[in-house]
Amino acid sequence: MTGSQDASPPPREPRTAPPAPPARADAPPPPDVPARDGGRGSYRELLGEPSFRVLFVTRSLVIAADTLRMVALSVLVYGRTGSPLLAAVAFAIGFLPQVAGGALLGSLADRMRPRPLMSGVYALSAAVAAVLALLDPPVAVSLALVAAVACVTPVVSGAVNRLVAEVLPGEGYVLGRSLMMIASSAAQLLGLAFGGVAVAALGPRYALLATCAAYALAAVLVRVLLEDMPPAAPEDGGAGPGSSFLQASRAVNRRLLGDREVRVMLLAQWLPVAFVAGAESLLIPYARVRGYPDGTEAVLLACVPAGMMAGNLVAGRLLAPATRERLVVPMMVVFGAPLVPLAAVLPVTVVAVLLAVTGAGFAYELGIQRRFVEAVPEGARGQAFGLLSTGVMTLQGVGPVVFGGLAEVAGVGWSVAAAGAATMLTAVWLRGGLGSAAKSRPTARA
Repeated sequence: MTGSQDASPPPREPRTAPPAPPARADAPPPPDVPARDGGRGSYRELLGEPSFRVLFVTRSLVIAADTLRMVALSVLVYGRTGSPLLAAVAFAIGFLPQVAGGALLGSLADRMRPRPLMSGVYALSAAVAAVLALLDPPVAVSLALVAAVACVTPVVSGAVNRLVAEVLPGEGYVLGRSLMMIASSAAQLLGLAFGGVAVAALGPRYALLATCAAYALAAVLVRVLLEDMPPAAPEDGGAGPGSSFLQASRAVNRRLLGDREVRVMLLAQWLPVAFVAGAESLLIPYARVRGYPDGTEAVLLACVPAGMMAGNLVAGRLLAPATRERLVVPMMVVFGAPLVPLAAVLPVTVVAVLLAVTGAGFAYELGIQRRFVEAVPEGARGQAFGLLSTGVMTLQGVGPVVFGGLAEVAGVGWSVAAAGAATMLTAVWLRGGLGSAAKSRPTARA
């Protein structure tokens, strides 16, 4: 990742448009207001931004590749060891190490230029997938390699979201996040579906080679097509001039978590997702305990991401910005409330509908996005997004353990219902803080 192409580029010219001619009093309004100017805009306009288009395509590729790798590695480890525990560890090994990456390396999202950072990490992911597929390392080494890549995942996530916020300011950022979340859900569904088919048809090693190709393609697209933008002017969080990235990472994390407004918005995006992930992890035993037909588990697992896609599409395109921000708490309640009736014995179609509604409630996050960007210092945006990603991914690993343990005592149905109740209680608990955050920021134009 060194060489002349990685030298610091000259300052970019500001992204400005030529002055528009004076509007006539009787002129009709333009048919579409560009999202970057604060209007609702359209997804087509967002994809017309070259940098966002590259980020959108490559992140979708990487998410699908991550999902396929999880499936293939889990099958490979189980085939070699016969251990369900090691297979589960292989499936989830990409989550927990992100704690270390977010805590120690987060400032790199602002200190490094995004293009070499992203292309380098994607190339590293491709190399690891190739090693797993071709060299057949011991299980411990395989898990260690995936864990090492996971450590830098929050840094890349932070850099990507910082760039989206830069190239799509204001309401454009919210719509961009909406589109990327829709694509993320679709990529996860595709990765799971293609993962099962690929592993069954080709075997786990060839499936890992497919992930290698996807990572490599993402690395090339970023390197060739993404504008070589400079790093941010990074915050040091009080660590002082000349501080190392480790010192700055710790100091900025302390500063972010010490800000009540930022902390409330982080908790609002961490806790409900962890609770619902705990419920999702129980859907396979839930279907079996309820005596549903074979194959129902896959349908139920697909209902939540399908609902997420629909919810983000509706909230992103049809709701005005101010409306989305007013509905954060009610939609967070919707994210958990449909899980509560699952304590009872229900027809499978009713359960599927309830899970889809739960997924739709995830759109509550769109009402937080603009506030979150405005609340964090500009020089710490990359690290703030990395910290957000770290908490989301880590707690998604903790949630299944907590509610899985509860299911051993209280039963699967009651544990799923408890996850929904915990989400609703979180909405009530954070209601005051989220309301204060909204009042402290300019109201988004409806």
